[in-house]
Amino acid sequence: MSSRLTAALKLGAAPVAIRFHADAGAAAAERLDRGQPPPNARGRTGAVPAGCVFWMEAAERTFATLPADHANCSVGSLTHGLIGLEEAAARDDVEAVLGAGWVDEAAVLALPRVKERPAAIVYGPLRDANGQPDVVLLRLNGRALMTLRDAFPAMPIEGKPQCHIVAMAKEQGAVAASVGCALSRTRTKMMPDEMTAVIPGEGLEAAVSAIEAAAALNGMMAGYAAEDARRFSA
Repeated sequence: MSSRLTAALKLGAAPVAIRFHADAGAAAAERLDRGQPPPNARGRTGAVPAGCVFWMEAAERTFATLPADHANCSVGSLTHGLIGLEEAAARDDVEAVLGAGWVDEAAVLALPRVKERPAAIVYGPLRDANGQPDVVLLRLNGRALMTLRDAFPAMPIEGKPQCHIVAMAKEQGAVAASVGCALSRTRTKMMPDEMTAVIPGEGLEAAVSAIEAAAALNGMMAGYAAEDARRFSA
């Protein structure tokens, strides 16, 4: 599935498998002790600036994370089911985004969230996945997004925050994409032309087949357009 997705969408980064575990012991063998930096004045810290940072590393290797590893980003912790709305609302980073007007309270209340609190979340290359992932995450460019939208015409293309599309795939079974958000792009150092998309692990093979069919048809149309354009370069 990984090689087929990479070929069909011409991906520059490996597809990432995300698995949510109710038992932290099930992921213990893949756990890395990363440590944490000193907390800020309000006590907020984590293993990385935000959970979306794990997506970047996961293109290269498999590892497990615990809720505390995600805790520096309260919005990401909320969308991944790691904390509740009341706890997230009391944290200083949520206060900051609300106070700046970057999002409003209604938008936070409406965010899709993972329903059951995971004890661990495992990330890693799809090619190395042991069993069916809950969600497959892709980093892709505009051309790949075009192909994905052709394969799934009703696919939602979301905005901020970027991380909530993971919950859309897991809980709603949705193929979804995101144009990204300023927080995530800064923290992950994603390339300016990169976006993200998610595919539910259940039904992955059918989704990949649909993407391959859309890519083949787009390739045929691109060939037609290139041939037709030769008249204008004579």
